[in-house]
Amino acid sequence: MASSSSTLLLPLGPSSGKRISANYQGISCAKVRGVLVRCSNSELTVKAARPKGYMDQFCLTKRRDMIGLLLGVSSLVIDSFEAEGAGLPPEEKPRLCDGPCEKELENIPLVTTESGLQYKDIKVGQGPSPPVGFQVAANYVAMVPSGQIFDSSLEKGQVYIFRVGSGQVIKGLDEGILSMKIGGKRRLYIPGSLAFPKGLNSAPGRPRVAPSSPVIFDVSLEYVPGLEIEEE
Repeated sequence: MASSSSTLLLPLGPSSGKRISANYQGISCAKVRGVLVRCSNSELTVKAARPKGYMDQFCLTKRRDMIGLLLGVSSLVIDSFEAEGAGLPPEEKPRLCDGPCEKELENIPLVTTESGLQYKDIKVGQGPSPPVGFQVAANYVAMVPSGQIFDSSLEKGQVYIFRVGSGQVIKGLDEGILSMKIGGKRRLYIPGSLAFPKGLNSAPGRPRVAPSSPVIFDVSLEYVPGLEIEEE
């Protein structure tokens, strides 16, 4: 008669927590707290020669193995949920140009300057343009050509203030804002030569910007301290 291999079963019913011993076809079976240990005749012979406390130690070991198995299954389930969460689309970030604005951009003429900078005026502001060296307060959303945002004043919750035309920002942004008017909104297509010579490292949720690669800036000129708009 072929010997049967040992098996372990998870506790499935109210018998969990009880100890039952039985003989079936000459094979000793022990069920301890919902764990069924089935042994062959040869194994029974060997186990009969064991010390009295061996079965208790054996069952305790199997219980520990079962707990480890259950913890492992739980970990796999949790990991699967995390994987599904990772596949969800990222949370939408605030933008200066939303969906309807993007459609309008298709019909706005593209202006190209001598430096290679290109831009489209989403909204033309009022009053004079800021002189070189003046402080300006602007909101911006900086993107790689694919549209992924790598920097944004909107996410930081405050306008960005700097001296325009003084080299405090990249050349393309300087040039693009110098010809804007207060209240204006513009999309700048900045070539690599006017962008980030050393590039920018990636960060969680933000793409890497390669050295001297083209970038896109949506900017709005909020106000220029000391430069008032003349009322009509």
